Amino acid sequence: MRFAFVPLDDARARAIAAWRYAGVYAFYDWANDPDDLAELLEPGNWGRAYHAALDRDGALVGFLQATCAAGTVDIGLGLRPDLTGRGLGGPFLDACLTFVDGRFHPARFRLAVAAFNRRAITVYERAGFRQVAEFEQRTNGGLHRFVRMERAATPDRSP
Repeated sequence: MRFAFVPLDDARARAIAAWRYAGVYAFYDWANDPDDLAELLEPGNWGRAYHAALDRDGALVGFLQATCAAGTVDIGLGLRPDLTGRGLGGPFLDACLTFVDGRFHPARFRLAVAAFNRRAITVYERAGFRQVAEFEQRTNGGLHRFVRMERAATPDRSP
């Protein structure tokens, strides 16, 4: 699958907000965190921090959130629930990083992922990300453990 990124708009933001993930991944449902949901739905963030990911037919397949400070881009990303667990994580992450690299030309990429999400952590590790910290954060109605991961914008993919 090929991915194109366009500024988020109201219809796509509301579609993403309505996504519901299965099982433990329901943690990522936007409805679980009112602050994150408000940020997603804020028009001032569309095209600046939030982008929609589209397939070659123009269908909404994911989102990308990216902000840059001091040469490091913090990213957040997600695939539409029915596309998860199908081997698209690596190609989607690569497309996100390529888009962000072309926009910001950073030295580093950084992200945070829920510590339970081994599926995503494996995708990130395969893309050259390494764990740099663990932390707890209040979100989704409780205190949850996260892993912070980073990699150089040009990764060393040697074994």
